[in-house]
Amino acid sequence: MAIEVTKVTDQASLREFCELPLRLHPRSHYVPVPERRIRAWYEGTGPQRRYGPVDLYLARDCRGRVVGRTCLHRNSALDARVGRQVQLFGLTEFADARSDPALVVDGADPAKELLDLAEQAGTVSGCDLLLGPVELLPDQSPGVLVSGFDERGFSGGGWSPPYYPTAYERLGFTRRWPGRTWICEGLDDPGRLRPEKAFVVDEQRMQDEELRVHRGSRRSLRRVMPALRHILNASAEQVEQRTEVSAADFAERAAGLSRVLDERLPLYLTRAGEPVAFLLAVPDVSPFLVATRGRPSQRQRLALRAAAWRGDHPDQAALVASGTLPQWQGRGYLTLLARELYRALGEAGYRTLRGYRVPEGDRAAEAPYRGMGGRPLHGTAFYERRLR
Repeated sequence: MAIEVTKVTDQASLREFCELPLRLHPRSHYVPVPERRIRAWYEGTGPQRRYGPVDLYLARDCRGRVVGRTCLHRNSALDARVGRQVQLFGLTEFADARSDPALVVDGADPAKELLDLAEQAGTVSGCDLLLGPVELLPDQSPGVLVSGFDERGFSGGGWSPPYYPTAYERLGFTRRWPGRTWICEGLDDPGRLRPEKAFVVDEQRMQDEELRVHRGSRRSLRRVMPALRHILNASAEQVEQRTEVSAADFAERAAGLSRVLDERLPLYLTRAGEPVAFLLAVPDVSPFLVATRGRPSQRQRLALRAAAWRGDHPDQAALVASGTLPQWQGRGYLTLLARELYRALGEAGYRTLRGYRVPEGDRAAEAPYRGMGGRPLHGTAFYERRLR
């Protein structure tokens, strides 16, 4: 057999799983998924465990060289969302069967073997759709890049090479949920458009509606966390690829972000004292993840956290989440928050803001980036293949 696919069952193969993309992709572009996160999925800890196991697999060529990886899992919340039984695959990486010399000689295709395994798993468990690649869910990852390959990835933004979409489409997959990540540059330029000009807000209406913008300190964010989760989930009801975030999952994500939080950036809006919208931006820790190869030591993690507490942040940030309660959408509330984020980024010395994947055609979600003079960074898509 030219390619052998085996399940990850020990620490040595888990390490190979984590190291594969570091060998496949250029360090200048690829940002690794933190190894601690992958280990948690492997060990069955964290909020995902209530949906079932996450099984990790490696693909080896006939010489024993690791040339591919994937994980397989299910999520009943996504099944309900799309109205199908979905076999998910994620963390999927593979060598290029068309250019890797050894694979060309052997006629081997690690992508085909991994995705055939995913199809078999889905068929056995009664699924009718194969979908990915994700980390665990579509709203946690951008999928596959379909354009912008020359631009580096970022933490939460991902990067993949141009042969990936070609491989998926050659194997009978079609694109689903196209989107784009965004970038805004020159935020510290003294000649940039002033926030008041970039985002026009009716100040009188702010007073009439008792609107107030709050900065999210660690203490205040802990207090309003349930309200922000409610806003996030309520705003997600209109987006098919997003599922409800549980309290445990939200707390886990928030705990990770709090370690690098710049208290000048998270913003939420209250109307007559009640939270109705928020924007969450954090320093982009991509250089840290690249430098530590995704597995920082305890000492390095503590140093990163200490730097955040001192206010010693990089000059690049990432907008990771936003939302407005449905009954208040279309009233310019995110415009108001975007103006204040634009102001805060400039005052704090940030030069660049990158943004997580926005579904194609979602003008409201694109508006903050457009107002800051931003542009699309990467084109992205997920891939699906029907099983029956």
